[in-house]
Amino acid sequence: MTPILMLGAGRMGGALIEGWRRAGAVAPDQLILRDPYPTPDAQAAAAAGARLNPDDRVLAEAATVVLAVKPQLWRETAAETAALLAPDAIIVSVAAGVTCADISQAFGGRRVARVMPTTAAAIGQGVASLYAADPVARARARSLFAPLGAVVDLDDEELLHAATGVSGSAPAYFYAFVEALEAGGVAAGLPEAAARTLARATMAGAAALMTQSGVEPSELRRQVTSPNGTTEAALKILMGEGGLGPLLSDAVAAASRRSKELGG
Repeated sequence: MTPILMLGAGRMGGALIEGWRRAGAVAPDQLILRDPYPTPDAQAAAAAGARLNPDDRVLAEAATVVLAVKPQLWRETAAETAALLAPDAIIVSVAAGVTCADISQAFGGRRVARVMPTTAAAIGQGVASLYAADPVARARARSLFAPLGAVVDLDDEELLHAATGVSGSAPAYFYAFVEALEAGGVAAGLPEAAARTLARATMAGAAALMTQSGVEPSELRRQVTSPNGTTEAALKILMGEGGLGPLLSDAVAAASRRSKELGG
C-alpha cells in the first residue's frame, strides 16, 4: 500500500494525513506530498518525515496515489504526474463527480477506486463511500479508509453522486443547522455565548447518543417528544410542509446534480 503519494494536501488531504497519524495507520515517512500550498497538517507530516514536494523522480516510488485535488484541477494534475508514476500504482480518487473511467484514461489505464470521504476522518470519525470495479483497487481503498471511520461499499458508480449529497456534503448541512439554531436562540433572547454553548453541546450530545445507543433516530425523536409539549410544537414547524423533509431532499438532489456536472 505504501509509499502513498498525496496529490493535493488541502482540507481533505490534510484530514486524511491527520487521521492516519492518529490511527498509526501510515507512518509519515511513507507519505509523499505534492501541493503548492500545503496545509499545517501537511507541513507537520513533513516535519515528521514525509517528503513534501520532492523531485519528480520520487513519485515513481508510490504504490498508491491519492488524488485529492479539487475536481476542477484533476485533469491538469493528471497531465503533470501520470508519466512519472509506477505502472502498477493504484489511483484512489476523492475528487467529487469524476468517473473511474476518466481517471483511469488520464492516468494511463491504471487501476482506480473512487472514495467520497468526510473531513471527520481527521479524528477517526469519518465515513467514506467507496466504489471500484477492480477488486484490487477496492481493497486498496478500503485499507486506506477503514482506519479513519466507517466505509460503505457501493456496487454502482452512479450512486456516488447520491452519496455525495447524503454524506460527502452533509457535514456542512449540520454546521449550518447549528448556526441557525444558535441564531434562533439569540433571537429568542439568549446571550450569544449561552446560545452557542447550548446549541453546540446539545447537537454533539444528541449525535453521540444516537451513535452509541444504536436506537433509530425516529425512536429517539419520539422518546423526547411529549404530547402537546414544547418539542412537539417545534417539530410541527421543522417537520411540517416545507420543513426539513423536503428541504433536505432538495439539498441532496442539488448536491447530486452538481456532482454529475463536475464529472462532465
